Amino acid sequence: MQFGKRTVLLLSSGFGTGYIPVAPGTFGTLPALPLCYFLSTRPTWFSLVFTLAFIGAAIPLAHAGEKWMGRKDPGCIVVDEMAGMLVTLAGLPFNLYTAAAGFAVFRVLDIAKPFPVRYFDRNLSGGTGIVLDDVVAGIIGNITLRIAMYLIGMMG
Repeated sequence: MQFGKRTVLLLSSGFGTGYIPVAPGTFGTLPALPLCYFLSTRPTWFSLVFTLAFIGAAIPLAHAGEKWMGRKDPGCIVVDEMAGMLVTLAGLPFNLYTAAAGFAVFRVLDIAKPFPVRYFDRNLSGGTGIVLDDVVAGIIGNITLRIAMYLIGMMG
């Protein structure tokens, strides 16, 4: 195995969490939480630029990982879950409640794949398809969290 391939597989598998045999997508989402905390301590503009850059890097990583694994959207590729989790918590305060709620909401959306998440999952291929359905799930999750936080008085 060449160094480049190892590096791609390490990063695209969420530092190996994607190789956990049970619920790799769920475990693969966890490495994003420290990044979400870090981003919550930075200006919003920085958080958004970082998240967009992460998505931009995740697409070719997922594409290369899929190619080297020789399977369409293999479960061990979880950089897409990390990107989706970053989007879910983007611009929101980070605490135990938002992290837990964001994690739960994102995982439900990622697993259930409601419209339009399912559309992106079924109609795009390669790294773009792997990552963008999770980004769309993250957008829906972020909006859902904002509405819930507003309704319970945590925002605005």
